[in-house]
Amino acid sequence: MKVDSNFGTVDISISGLRAQNKNMQLISSNVANAQSTDDGSGQPYRRVESVLKADANGGVTFEDVKPDMSDFQQILKPGHPNADAQGYVSMPNVNVPIEMMNLNAAVRSYKANAAVLKRYQQMVETTLELLK
Repeated sequence: MKVDSNFGTVDISISGLRAQNKNMQLISSNVANAQSTDDGSGQPYRRVESVLKADANGGVTFEDVKPDMSDFQQILKPGHPNADAQGYVSMPNVNVPIEMMNLNAAVRSYKANAAVLKRYQQMVETTLELLK
């Protein structure tokens, strides 16, 4: 009898945890910078998204960080230090309610992967009890 030492279920769940952790970090950065009118280069903060990719073993890997190239929001704030001649300020292209929905989806995915690991642990413990 051959014993397979492949921990596929664990590896897949851990890859999901890692990917969603990075995704939550990027979403948090977007929310934290939703009002940042200068990112250090004179431009407003630009929203970023994570690019996830399925790997050959059925898991997921964090591939890249992709900036959202949509237009900045123009808000009329004549007294703002970054206002143009007409009094408009370029604001980040971050929509906080959408970011919160994305964060909710990432948290649920993270929890689902954690639940798989917990169930796997319970299954292993039950198997060991049966072997006693």
